[in-house]
Amino acid sequence: MLEFDNVCFQYDVDDYAIMDKLSFQIQDGEFVCVIGPSGCGKSTIFRLVNKLLTPDAGRVLVNGQQIESLKDYCGYMPQHDLLFPWRTVRENVMLPMEIQGGYTKAEMLERADEALASVGLSDWGQKSPRELSGGMRQRAAFARTVLTGSDLLLLDEPFSALDYLTRLSMREWLLEQWQRDQKTVLFITHDVEEALFLSGRILVVESTPMTHLRSIEVPAGYPRTREELARPEILSLKEDLIQMLRRDAK
Repeated sequence: MLEFDNVCFQYDVDDYAIMDKLSFQIQDGEFVCVIGPSGCGKSTIFRLVNKLLTPDAGRVLVNGQQIESLKDYCGYMPQHDLLFPWRTVRENVMLPMEIQGGYTKAEMLERADEALASVGLSDWGQKSPRELSGGMRQRAAFARTVLTGSDLLLLDEPFSALDYLTRLSMREWLLEQWQRDQKTVLFITHDVEEALFLSGRILVVESTPMTHLRSIEVPAGYPRTREELARPEILSLKEDLIQMLRRDAK
């Protein structure tokens, strides 16, 4: 699904390199979390995938094709929901279809209502975003991301601004959505527990410049419950990951 092939990148010729011949692959239908110290370049991966940045060398491919020739190949959900306050919730969710074009107004309304229903917001389409709770806003933002039509979703710390209990419920909700839709998800987080709960595989940024990402399988299947985080092998892996991040942050 997604491949980095010997990608090199730095923000400025006088700045240090962020990536140096970085290669990794994400398979179709995987849920993969990326963790690493602050400032290590995790979000740069997303900016290269969605063409906000261009590699200095190497290739970024989706389904075997270089992204330069592709359109509408990924959906991106940032840390903040970025819902426009002057649009209703439904109008916010319709935005990707308006940008892409090719839809009638009736088609956009129907698809937006279906997306809102899928995230439990059927009765909130005509509301203003300011009337929604933090978790509801993130669900609306996720519905908008899904309506890009892509099978590849990039989620950049989407729950970090939420309170603890809301984060817990949103993690469970997101896994339900992923198991239903079978999208390919690349999820950035600073939270080791969140990575362990959500992902089948964790990619650890161990150094800058990034020359490789350490790939670690999470020893738990799906559907997944919070109780599994208390299993000895998960607790041991959690401690290992924390020690890696502490070491890499020095």
